[in-house]
Amino acid sequence: MFIAPNESRVERMDHEAATRLAPDRRRQGGFFVADIIDASLKDDTASMEYPLFALRAGDKRVRVYERNGHRVTVLPGATGCATIHDKDLWIYCISQLVEAANRGREITPTVRFTAFDFLTVTNRGTSGRAYERLADMLRRLKGTVIETNIETNGQRERRGFGLIDSWRVVEKSLDNDRMVAVEVDLPRWLFRSVEAKRVLTLSRSYFRLRKPLDRRIYELARKHCGEQPRWRVSLAVLHQKSGSTAALRRFRFDLKALAESGDLPDYLMAFDADRDMVTFYANGPKGKLAEVRDMLAGRPHASVQAHEKAYVRKARKRPQGA
Repeated sequence: MFIAPNESRVERMDHEAATRLAPDRRRQGGFFVADIIDASLKDDTASMEYPLFALRAGDKRVRVYERNGHRVTVLPGATGCATIHDKDLWIYCISQLVEAANRGREITPTVRFTAFDFLTVTNRGTSGRAYERLADMLRRLKGTVIETNIETNGQRERRGFGLIDSWRVVEKSLDNDRMVAVEVDLPRWLFRSVEAKRVLTLSRSYFRLRKPLDRRIYELARKHCGEQPRWRVSLAVLHQKSGSTAALRRFRFDLKALAESGDLPDYLMAFDADRDMVTFYANGPKGKLAEVRDMLAGRPHASVQAHEKAYVRKARKRPQGA
């Protein structure tokens, strides 16, 4: 660097001090910017197992779930419990964090994203009402409190915590007052789960599922079927795992309708009315082989017929060559 000959020593020291410092590249607040467009959808395995999210909007009941020594109590906020559609924010943030970590980027529990990106990725509209609903979602996630002893990454939480620790609308557009950027602080236990890669990949069609119960059934199938060709479960256990507050008779009706529709991504459902059982077959050769073996094993004829109808419906919806 050139220094003028007549420059004083003090001036030279000030000049060097100013230029030898690298630019401050730290992000304000130490947040992670969600900016990966092609991130695959991820969900954490703990919330896939336990019904933390309500299936009905405006649900203000205290819900308690106990199974295999674990107890989960969901306490609603002033505007009701966070719903499984509100969980889209979790899935969006988890997906971004996992993909960034896979690319070697530093991640933090504080995630910053644009409202527009979130709305489009989660298959929502971008009208003014959609931005208002996003604000409502943030309020429900912050207000809902979970009391649990779930273990994640070798640690057990024995306290209550919100589904998000805090949220902030960072910027607003000057012309229409819509939120532009949002920051959310994820719970520490959820961030530990992400760091430990205790996540599963979801189908891109997940955000197309409209009914809350269909979404919950999909994530249960994804969690329990995993890499196996099939997962068979009694209707009573599935009812408990789903967190549905509907009567068992209504739940049975809804499950039969979902099985017959063939609309569940990645899986084909078979409902066995005689044994009150549901079987999920994974797409692919192993799942198809398990399906054929079950048919040859003498499953009830009515169940086989319903199963075949669902398969035909699903096959018709697949694009040619798929």
